Amino acid sequence: MIVRVVENPIVNRIVFEGNKRISDDILSDEIRLEARSVFTKARVQDDVQTIISLYRKSGRFAVRVEPKMVRLAQNRVNLIFEVFEGDRTEVSRISFVGNRRFSDPVLRDTIATKESAFWRFLSSNDSYDADRLAFDRELLRRKYLKEGYADIRTVSAVAELTPDLRAFHITFTLEEGARYKIRDVTISNRVKGIDDARLAQAIEVRSGDWYDAEAVEDTVDNLSEAASRLGHAFVQVVPKIEKDRTEHLLDIVFDVRPGPRVYVERIDIRGNLRTRDHVIRREFEVIEGDPFNSEKIRRSQRNLRNLGFFGGVDMRNLPGSEPDRTEIEVDVEEQSTGEIAFGVGFTSDGGLLGDISLAERNLLGKGQYFRIRTRAGQRTNEVDLSFTEPYFLDRKLRSGFDLFYSDEDFQRESSYDLDSRGFRLRADYVLGRDLTQRWRYELRQDHIGGISEATSPVIKDLSGKSTASIIGHGLSYDTRDSRFDPKTGMLVTLDNDFAGLGGSEKFIRNRASIRNYDPVGDELTLAAGVSIGHIFSFDKSVRIFDRFFLGGNNLRGFEFRGVGPRDEDTDDAIGGKWFYSGSVGLWFPLGVAKEIGLRGRAFSDFGSLDGVDEDLVSIRRSSNLRASVGLGLSWQSPIGPMNIDFAKAVARENYDRLQTFHFSFGTNF
Repeated sequence: MIVRVVENPIVNRIVFEGNKRISDDILSDEIRLEARSVFTKARVQDDVQTIISLYRKSGRFAVRVEPKMVRLAQNRVNLIFEVFEGDRTEVSRISFVGNRRFSDPVLRDTIATKESAFWRFLSSNDSYDADRLAFDRELLRRKYLKEGYADIRTVSAVAELTPDLRAFHITFTLEEGARYKIRDVTISNRVKGIDDARLAQAIEVRSGDWYDAEAVEDTVDNLSEAASRLGHAFVQVVPKIEKDRTEHLLDIVFDVRPGPRVYVERIDIRGNLRTRDHVIRREFEVIEGDPFNSEKIRRSQRNLRNLGFFGGVDMRNLPGSEPDRTEIEVDVEEQSTGEIAFGVGFTSDGGLLGDISLAERNLLGKGQYFRIRTRAGQRTNEVDLSFTEPYFLDRKLRSGFDLFYSDEDFQRESSYDLDSRGFRLRADYVLGRDLTQRWRYELRQDHIGGISEATSPVIKDLSGKSTASIIGHGLSYDTRDSRFDPKTGMLVTLDNDFAGLGGSEKFIRNRASIRNYDPVGDELTLAAGVSIGHIFSFDKSVRIFDRFFLGGNNLRGFEFRGVGPRDEDTDDAIGGKWFYSGSVGLWFPLGVAKEIGLRGRAFSDFGSLDGVDEDLVSIRRSSNLRASVGLGLSWQSPIGPMNIDFAKAVARENYDRLQTFHFSFGTNF
């Protein structure tokens, strides 16, 4: 018997052709074959399936991959994977079965997967992804649990590929069950030394409320934190829920019990090639030697992600050297923190505006922020330089400085130009949950120019150079769910400025505002707010640029600086020493997909401005109420936010300047 052996060839080189959407480097990392490895047909077929899987994860199910082999001398081969990517396989239809409480459009807005549409050209959420589909089932479950449906079941999520391989039809099948109210909430405290009354203050669910799974989770976190503050770090809180399926009522018992005593032995940080170790460690709410607290670990991970320095943050608990010890291993993936931004904007008040800025959010790996920006427009030119140290003197004291120069044109409203330059020192820190205090010192030199015969005598008398040395103080209480698109919560601010420690200007200026957001149903948001301000000068008239003005953004229906004292002879706005303004608005959907970012609003603005030192016959003034009503449209477009408002003044003085249409657009890219 003679056995002839023919060896498999050796791969000399691997080439990819036709791949535009996925790079050669990514494909090479995923397949098993590589240069100088042994060529087999089985391995080639496995790699073909791997490439197809990669493309299908990116939404291209019509992909074809054809392997080709080119034989070379010395039993070597070149392997070519020819890729025919095909069109992206989109999700053409999303349907729901069994939903009675929420309509199909509401549930489509809840999930991450979206139906294909022309405006989603910048998104990949309208392509099929099995992992995203599993996440969608969890999002639907959370939606129902938050609204009281404790028996919700997402029975299935089926994706059917059309015969032409161009689109998917996705169907979610739900069993909603009944909606439950909370009948009784109690605490079962098995930890000695903790007062039940102190724990009860941390409960966020109440008898008579609809069941809300998120509020229950928040209560568990609050109880753990309250016990820790009372000196009991090793506490477990387990919510026990009993359902009365006949009456559709829930009884919730928060079981507070002693937990195992475990201490943090060591914290290891890996992956920070640029960011310094102490910048990461100061964001931890536990240090080595502290009792282990899973809630503080979660908050520490959130703190690190919020820095914006890392593309990924992964934390793991590992056994320590003793049973009551644990090690925390932190893996971070650094990302670029340098930014160069070009911006363009336009408002009906200020005209066209462009800006260029250079910024570094993690300067020299120390977590410091540095930015230089220049802005140029039809009526404004600015240059400013900013530096911020988030942990001044190794404390949670955010401090920094600004150098600035600006040249502004107010000829249209008040017949003067303003040139300002100076510097600012600032610091802020957290006083408590949602409460922040701010301090600043500003030294500024201002020059009023551009004066002509047509300028009001009030402004002429205040023209020339002046110097202001200002100490500023501020408080902010912010419970909003989002700074950019709030739907619930409150923002309260108080600001005080004192000028007089040096310089030529001596005044006290106070401002306060409160704004509240309340959800009305599932899609509506009611927003209401009011602002007040007053300035008092010690020895002379308040300079024109330190006064208050109304109109434009803060009182729609009126022009910028269109309300308040005005010189009848020159038609110049001269500002006032006190003001109040407010707004009530209802935000509503427009029947399009939520991710488009298009919302409408109906609003009513009101306010008044008065108070001048000058006593000229030509000055017209009134403290009567001004008010307007209107409709607006906001669009979070792919290239920046856009706002359009149509407003009509319903209470006015005959010398006020009106503005029916107000438009603003701005972006950075």
